[in-house]
Amino acid sequence: MSTILDSIIIGCWMIFIGYWAVSAFGQKATAEQKGFLSTLTYRTPLTLGGFLLWFSGFPHPLNLVLTPHTDLAQAFGAMVCVFGLFVTIWSRRTLGGNWSSEVAFKQGHELVKTGPYRFARHPIYTGLLLMCLGTAVEVGQLHSWLGFLLLFAGFWIKLMQEEALMLRYFPNEYPAYQKQVKALVPFVI
Repeated sequence: MSTILDSIIIGCWMIFIGYWAVSAFGQKATAEQKGFLSTLTYRTPLTLGGFLLWFSGFPHPLNLVLTPHTDLAQAFGAMVCVFGLFVTIWSRRTLGGNWSSEVAFKQGHELVKTGPYRFARHPIYTGLLLMCLGTAVEVGQLHSWLGFLLLFAGFWIKLMQEEALMLRYFPNEYPAYQKQVKALVPFVI
């Protein structure tokens, strides 16, 4: 069963990468984008976190098992990853041409508050973090959990930069939206 669950998680990530590559076309032109140093502040933990999450063969203590390799734990990890994939694709489709891989404001940018954006202001990150959580559960070793934490930190830094941009461009609407909808986890944070 472990091989099937591994394949489900790998398949989720392959679908995510494929969907993101195809959907990157047809975006609105960029009106403003953060500079290199701002980008580096979130890309560094995201890159290191991804490396720790995905790669294996780390020495002790990074290879310590924190999550048992039981069928139940791995099934839970696969289900969380599949749900995260659903959330990312739903969120990306809802955001449409406003999406950017960088912290950017698009020409004709709209404040999207429908679909998954009713539940979280940054549901793409919510979905990605769910996929990362499912992967960390499935891998189960200390390095994967450290990777998850670094990925969380990287997405948090990025969303804070996006929040500042949205507050500047939507000074009346965005504060009200922030009060109504949590950033990542509905009703929590």
